Amino acid sequence: MRLTTNCLSLLCCLLLSLSSSGSTPTNGRATILYDAFGNLKNLEKDWGFSVLIEYSGKKILFDTGNNSKIFADNVKAMGVDLKDLDFVVISHRHGDHTSGLNYLLKVNPKVKIYVPAELFGAFGSTLPKGFYKTVDTLPASMRYFDGEEPPALSSGSAWPEGNFVPVESTLEVAPGIFLIPTISNVKGTLELRELTLAIDTPLGRVLIVGCSHPGVEEILSAASPANSHVHMLLGGLHLVKTPDSEIECLANALHDKWAIDRIAPGHCTGEPAFAKLKQVFGASYVYAGLGSRVDIP
Repeated sequence: MRLTTNCLSLLCCLLLSLSSSGSTPTNGRATILYDAFGNLKNLEKDWGFSVLIEYSGKKILFDTGNNSKIFADNVKAMGVDLKDLDFVVISHRHGDHTSGLNYLLKVNPKVKIYVPAELFGAFGSTLPKGFYKTVDTLPASMRYFDGEEPPALSSGSAWPEGNFVPVESTLEVAPGIFLIPTISNVKGTLELRELTLAIDTPLGRVLIVGCSHPGVEEILSAASPANSHVHMLLGGLHLVKTPDSEIECLANALHDKWAIDRIAPGHCTGEPAFAKLKQVFGASYVYAGLGSRVDIP
């Protein structure tokens, strides 16, 4: 009996050692690859956003930061391999979320990249015949394409080699993982389209946002179907210039009205909003600076 007990104890220790030393996370996680704040000295801070999501066997890159070289250096410093991504999501067309595409497409040129659907957008698009009105009585020299309307019009892209997939409506890209488009009606970003990544977890939905240009509560409304619960909100909340009184109202609404369990703000959320959200959420505030790894249940 004594020998058996000792053997069992040794076996348990061995199993615990193996489980703790493995490189695959037992939970899902989000790793911040690009942001302007953080506490790791080997990573370069810059204005922009990128996060690597590992969940349910999927490896997803969300946004690519503001500078291709900085993005590449941070990715390498954190030991991240971009060659085995399942897919990429670009939240919106702004340069501080897209510039790293220049590096990404060098190391993984065929990867599928989901982008907001936009007419003549930065990622290219195709418009069907009938996009413009015609006047048959005009002379050919005054008519588009001499009056011979093409079957479709294609718009160019800064990344013509990219495998871009435009998203017009809510799309399930993997089991329990969704892309949810919203459109800004805010002055300064009017009609800007933005994608949110939503992951259904045992504790509720986890939402990954780039800049929240359409408004945080508008995104929550679109990304929270009836009777669903948001467990965590991670990313840029675009409160960097918002008056303190509005920040306080929103922070309280996220905590009380929306009953979000955990909040992990970054990028354009702004320092006043960091402070207020930390005060309101307390222990449920999750630090998500550059280099941070945030657990996803």
